[in-house]
Amino acid sequence: MSDIIIGIDLGTTNSEVAVVKDGRPQIIEVDDAKILPSMVGLADDGSLLVGRAARNQYVLYPERTVRSVKRKMGEDVSLDMGEQSYRPQEISALILERLKRAAEEHLGESVAKAVITVPAYFSDAQRQATRDAGQLAGLEVVRIINEPTAAALAYEADHTTAKTILVYDLGGGTFDVSVVRLSQDVTEVLASHGNNHLGGDDFDAKLVAHVVEHLKQSKGVDPSDARAAMARIVRACEDAKIALSDAPYAHIEEEYLLEKDGGPVNLSLEIDRETYEDMIAGYIDETLEAVHIALKGASLAVSDIDEVLLVGGATRTPLIQQRLEETLGMQPRSEVDPDLCVAAGAAIQAAVIAGDQVSGVLVDITPYTFGTSAMSILNGEPYPYTYVPLIRKNTPIPVTKTEAFETLYDSQEAIDVKVYQGEDADALNNTEIGSFRIEGLRDVAAGNIILTTFSLDLNGILQVTAREKSTGLEQRITIDNATSRFETQELDAARERLSTLIEGEARDVTAEHRGSVQAKALIEKAERLMDTASAEDKEDLVDMTETLRDALDSGDTGAIDEATSALTDLIYYLET
Repeated sequence: MSDIIIGIDLGTTNSEVAVVKDGRPQIIEVDDAKILPSMVGLADDGSLLVGRAARNQYVLYPERTVRSVKRKMGEDVSLDMGEQSYRPQEISALILERLKRAAEEHLGESVAKAVITVPAYFSDAQRQATRDAGQLAGLEVVRIINEPTAAALAYEADHTTAKTILVYDLGGGTFDVSVVRLSQDVTEVLASHGNNHLGGDDFDAKLVAHVVEHLKQSKGVDPSDARAAMARIVRACEDAKIALSDAPYAHIEEEYLLEKDGGPVNLSLEIDRETYEDMIAGYIDETLEAVHIALKGASLAVSDIDEVLLVGGATRTPLIQQRLEETLGMQPRSEVDPDLCVAAGAAIQAAVIAGDQVSGVLVDITPYTFGTSAMSILNGEPYPYTYVPLIRKNTPIPVTKTEAFETLYDSQEAIDVKVYQGEDADALNNTEIGSFRIEGLRDVAAGNIILTTFSLDLNGILQVTAREKSTGLEQRITIDNATSRFETQELDAARERLSTLIEGEARDVTAEHRGSVQAKALIEKAERLMDTASAEDKEDLVDMTETLRDALDSGDTGAIDEATSALTDLIYYLET
């Protein structure tokens, strides 16, 4: 029996460990979560805290906690943790040891070997520091592989055709973009470019600066020198950043943050996605420049790229996906969790080294895009049915996404929310699967904000909610089997297309069936009209529906057509 080799993604913000089991990579939980915060600290009594416990402590005791150590790997520096100082390799070793122990608890046996991932842009010194950290944690690092290589393995473990992939990897503290060529036996990085000091931490820093400025302007206090207050602000900004990936607004609230004139200073600030995206636009521009540099380094054009893979939690930022799609002309793949795909790929590489058979990552995704319509610009002109996708196809499920819309005119009292499935920019060219109306909106000027939320669960049930932001007034609709209903419709459409190729009796039977269905629907409509029809009209409806029922029972096609035509004329007369 071969030795167990685990795969580890040692990340700036979070770390993960995985192992291949029954041919598939499996993320191992640490402290009941698949993600371990890459933080280390010391408790009051001097005991070690790693992961979530250290993250929780950071808010109160930042001086006893170390975060984002990956940014220091390979540097000749010391990091203070309480009264002691540690090298970056030592802090990373504590994280690796916790992951190793979790794997041993999960597997029920000791683990001594690992594959560890690093950014493709890591220097030799940074790679050696990673090896040293593994050794300090009691692990033989059998291989260090690039994160984009690991990600490509997670997406394409059982690939059979050659393809060229661009891996866009934006994590908490590092960024790199790599051009990877996959063939049946080889995964080769053709070119890479990036920045070892650019990531989600920098996005957090922009939000933190915004909050600090808000406190200066609105409260007359500067929290910059208050370590505990700043730690709480950083934590709140991290949570806001995550929330803005799925919602157009986030609230940053911290009570009793500071004291001023003997009283508490409370923080309460709403941040909208547009403002946040303006803050980080420069960073995203830098990453897109790196995309072109990597392509140039590989001597390839955009048209040579077959697929774009997203890696790292920061890639959940909607603006990043939007800009990549505009730049590269294709929707990036994101069906594998961007936080977990590198660890899964490391486990796959570990299994290959150990001689085990491996299959691809198994995930639940939505095969369709779901959205609504709104007034916007389409083909250079204002158009009321512009399609606004909320949940894109290939998104892992369950998923919830929210977007903000505005009323079009003053004193608008109601809006109609239509739900579509499809990819066309014109909503009317997609398939409408539901609609509802929200009434009683506030009597205010145009621009009243309506929050629309799409939630899709593992069973394919789509729930759509529209809520007036200022009052909480809400309406919703639930659409069962949203992801499977179209498979049936597509199958029916295929049968319809094929029926035109079939001659003879089967074609006649199909026509008879359609006539029968139409007649039964007409009878149901007539019965609903009887409640409001006059006595004379009701008598005519009863007579004609009975005549049509008799024709259906006899199976006489001519009689069915004649009775259907007569009843159709009467219903038309009554409805006009």
